[in-house]
Formats: sequence, C-alpha cells, structure tokens
Amino acid sequence: MADSSSHLNWLIIRDHNAFLLKRRNIRKPFSTEPNNLTNLSSYRYSGLVHKKSLGIVPADKGISVVYKRPKYQTKPAKATVKVTLKHKPRRALKKLKNIINGNRYRRDLRQAALRRASALLRAQRPAAGAAPAAKKGAKPAAATAAAAGAAAPKKAE
Repeated sequence: MADSSSHLNWLIIRDHNAFLLKRRNIRKPFSTEPNNLTNLSSYRYSGLVHKKSLGIVPADKGISVVYKRPKYQTKPAKATVKVTLKHKPRRALKKLKNIINGNRYRRDLRQAALRRASALLRAQRPAAGAAPAAKKGAKPAAATAAAAGAAAPKKAE
C-alpha cells in the first residue's frame, strides 16, 4: 500500500481487517491495530493507512512513543522509531508535547496522545493504599514502637 493514497487504503480495509473488534450493540467497532491512540476504528486514528502515525505504549518505567517516518514509507524496518520517556509524569508529558509540536507531527493527534500517555503513567503509579518501600538501613516500625514502649518508665498506680 505504499503508492496509493491513505483514503483509498482506508476504503479498502475499513470494514474487513484482522484488527477489528466488532460486538453487538456497539455502533463503532474497536480496533487493536498498532499506533491507534483511541482504539477506535476510524480513518483519523488509523495507524495502518497514514504515512505519519503516532502510538503510545507502556515501557518498564515510563512510556514509549512510537511513530512512523514518511521518508521510509516503503521500508517498514526503518520507518518505525521508538523513543522511551523515563521521566516523571509532568516532564514526560511535556517532552511528548514537544515531540509532536516541534516536529509538526500530526497535531490533530496531540490531545489523544497526551490523554493516552497520562492514563498509562497513572496506571504505573503505585496504589494509594500500598505501604511505601522501606529505606535502606531503616528499622521496621514494629520494632521501633516496641523499643519505645519498653524504654518508657511505668507510672505507679
């Protein structure tokens, strides 16, 4: 599909492709294709048909930005670039915004990309009720409380 237009490619694959998830009582089918930011089957968000596409995937610590370079459209191995952002959430979102704006890269996908990145970063945060990790060399809380109780003198009744 290298030399044909993205509109023609979309008309060919929109109703029948391996990435569609059709269910009853859902008007718009979902899509599991790579580089689809909203997982909706639509021309705008399709990662298959556009020369330029943008995807956000989780990494070990942070997020990875995957995008296609139109220059290497006929060479799939060189076309895809993966950049991992291992910063704190605010900085990672700022860098993502700079990647999109600075390279003039599909500005229409900016908001969807930021929302997906934010959701992935939020999912990677530790749970609010989880106990924080103990510092190296710190005493356990139960041992400290027991030592404090034993050292205090008892009052005479």
